[in-house]
Amino acid sequence: MNIEETFIKDLVVITPTQFPDERGYFFEAYNQGKFNEKGIHYNFIQDNQSFSKRGVIRGLHLQINPFAQAKLVRVLEGEILDVAVDLRKDSPTYGQHFSVILSATNKKQLMVPHGFAHGFSVLSATASVLYKVDQVYHKDSERGIRYDDPTLNIDWQLTPEEIIVSEKDLILPSFESIDWEFC
Repeated sequence: MNIEETFIKDLVVITPTQFPDERGYFFEAYNQGKFNEKGIHYNFIQDNQSFSKRGVIRGLHLQINPFAQAKLVRVLEGEILDVAVDLRKDSPTYGQHFSVILSATNKKQLMVPHGFAHGFSVLSATASVLYKVDQVYHKDSERGIRYDDPTLNIDWQLTPEEIIVSEKDLILPSFESIDWEFC
């Protein structure tokens, strides 16, 4: 397993070691002991899965404390642009974002720790996304930031005509107007 640090502290890209043969392949997507050895300590309690078509943007989502969620994100089918925004006010990268292509082909995973907003855009015809979380969904703690926020200026790698966003995500506040403490 390869752990690649990003320019944002604690946000890492994980590429599992694959064992291909004439039948296909095998890899460990998650091994708590190996994650712990690499300094990644979360107690994942729930798996969530979504299926979306090309152009869908889900996010940017988060939950505030005490229900903040860490997420380990991977793609089972298709390809996405996965995005995490640092919302830790004491972080030198506060307000900055990191993006990475996750796909069924490259098998990469993004470990999104507490203190980040998370979202993704679907770049393939369809995509199935699976993510582990270390906290249950709590409606009253749910927050978000608009996907097209001008301050964040995220390139979702889609044309404006392709973008499909839920009504719920369209009414999210801008980064500059968030008035809640995340961590």
